[in-house]
Amino acid sequence: MNHPRTTKDTLFDGDLHCCQYEKGYRFSLDPVLLAHFVQPRVGQRFLDLGAGSGIISLILSYRWPSIRLTALELQPQLFSLIEQNVRQNSFQERIGLMCGDLRRIDTLLDPESFDQVVCNPPYGSPGSGRLNPGDEQAIARHEIQCELSDIVQAISFCLKNRGRASLVYPADRAAVLIQALKNKRLEPKRLQVVHSYPGSSGKLVLIEVMKNGGEELEILPPFYVYTKQGGEYSPEMAQLYKRNR
Repeated sequence: MNHPRTTKDTLFDGDLHCCQYEKGYRFSLDPVLLAHFVQPRVGQRFLDLGAGSGIISLILSYRWPSIRLTALELQPQLFSLIEQNVRQNSFQERIGLMCGDLRRIDTLLDPESFDQVVCNPPYGSPGSGRLNPGDEQAIARHEIQCELSDIVQAISFCLKNRGRASLVYPADRAAVLIQALKNKRLEPKRLQVVHSYPGSSGKLVLIEVMKNGGEELEILPPFYVYTKQGGEYSPEMAQLYKRNR
């Protein structure tokens, strides 16, 4: 039996290891930005919804050893990567693993059982581009196996009252995301727009919501990935890859 080839990548000056498939879904900047946007508290329980290769769970576990995570992933091949990555980083006591479909979240997890949920949802339209619905990258990037409404419903189901969820989404679809969240009593509390470089349009939004929260919303300063068009990482972006001190 032929197994897909993997690459062994590192973050935080080699402190954190992450295996990824050479071909197929590979994490981008989105989960790195999201994992640093989250504000955990000591001892909280987190759900990583649609965990992919587990990169968000890995970063959160590395930066916040006191929290405990459950990583939920639908695709068996990606789930096997999470298992490998958790073992390789010795995070077995910090990250629990679950292979399952978030559309049937009520059969997998207890209601209101998590303090925080973190999610990097698929956001491409199934009709955009030429897609193979069986391809892991297409499923991870596009709304093939689930829609935004399914994800928001799962978040609402799992979150405790006044619990928080953090997501990353395209800036040009932020209104769609916010409306879907508010429909499930998930009130935006913090929002940050991510730009490629100063002067460019917003590319992504990072958003934190509270279940049954009030209407106060904090707009954070813009985040720039690069210093200029074609330039190096901004100091703020470069800092995201540096090891814990």
